[in-house]
Amino acid sequence: MNIAFLTSQDPLDRKSWSGLYYYMAKTLGRYCGNVTPLGPVNLRQIFLGKILNKLSRLLFNTTYNNSHTLSLARKYARIFQKKLSAEHFDLIFAPSASVEIALLEAEPPIVTFQGSTFAQMDGYYSCFTNFPTRARREGNLVESLAISKSRLALFPSQWAARSAIHDYHADPGKVHVIPYGANLDEPPSREAILAKKKSDRCRLLFLGVEWDRKGGDIAFETLAKLEEMKLPSQLTVCGCVPPKRIAHQNLKVIPFLNKNIPAQRAELHELLLSSDFLLLPTKAECLGIVFCEASAYGLPIITTETGGIPEVVKSGENGYLLPQGAVAADYARVIYEIFWDERRYYELVRSSRAAYQERLNWDAWGRKVRQLLDEIS
Repeated sequence: MNIAFLTSQDPLDRKSWSGLYYYMAKTLGRYCGNVTPLGPVNLRQIFLGKILNKLSRLLFNTTYNNSHTLSLARKYARIFQKKLSAEHFDLIFAPSASVEIALLEAEPPIVTFQGSTFAQMDGYYSCFTNFPTRARREGNLVESLAISKSRLALFPSQWAARSAIHDYHADPGKVHVIPYGANLDEPPSREAILAKKKSDRCRLLFLGVEWDRKGGDIAFETLAKLEEMKLPSQLTVCGCVPPKRIAHQNLKVIPFLNKNIPAQRAELHELLLSSDFLLLPTKAECLGIVFCEASAYGLPIITTETGGIPEVVKSGENGYLLPQGAVAADYARVIYEIFWDERRYYELVRSSRAAYQERLNWDAWGRKVRQLLDEIS
């Protein structure tokens, strides 16, 4: 099978869409056929749209819709139709590419993979708030056109899949749920994970690029609460820089680690291996690839029940989900109880790793996608 991997971003860049393009393309190549990337496509309109969005939010407190517009869809349609005509393809695989395919006229069947829908993101993420009515209408139209063109519409969570069916009236028969895998080239062995030991100090890891959306303030307050409870703790923040007001002797900040650089990828490996909990009290999340990666390291996850997270994190299996509105004291209490209960903690380590091996890896994703593609070929 010759597969056109259709995305406007560079699928060879591990930073694009948190590395998902890279690992999807790689997995499709292993399980489904020959994969030809059609991206990246660099349009000046994207850069100008980002500037207009900043100005719109600054001057009018409204969000300029620079990602889901018909004018952008027309440009992408012309570019990708030309690329598709240059070679024979049996299938178009379009991950996170609603605007790229919305107006595309192509013979091969299109399979989409979306982390969420426009309707779900509207008002959920801060960058998707305060849309003018016209922008909201256009964004929903682009999403609807993309879903209608898809032979298969794949999503990583039931949360996202339900929106495709209920908000955009997608045929339930073409909507399927397949969780992401962990973005790891060389995951640690099961033996290494089961052999690791926690120390007397509770080592918390906050891994994310957006301090506010990922619940950074609550994570920091959890550190303070644990120390009040006489549990020596350390919080490592990786991926962002907290506000200046955030300071503590047991707070360590690693602003950014680039997975494209082997040395920094190795540093992230050591960080995941040496931590005791992944603490991410996120306010909004489509799913979070970091949860799959934490499970590969047998790292228990303490996070929020929101968005598509419950598809990956199962309470009592690879972590615990706290309700929206939970405060630092709630997170501290859960961590405290698990950390001092050795049997419970190590059972959670084992079942976290099992969750990765059974369902949160790219081989599991590839086998399921291959099965679905065989059914439509």
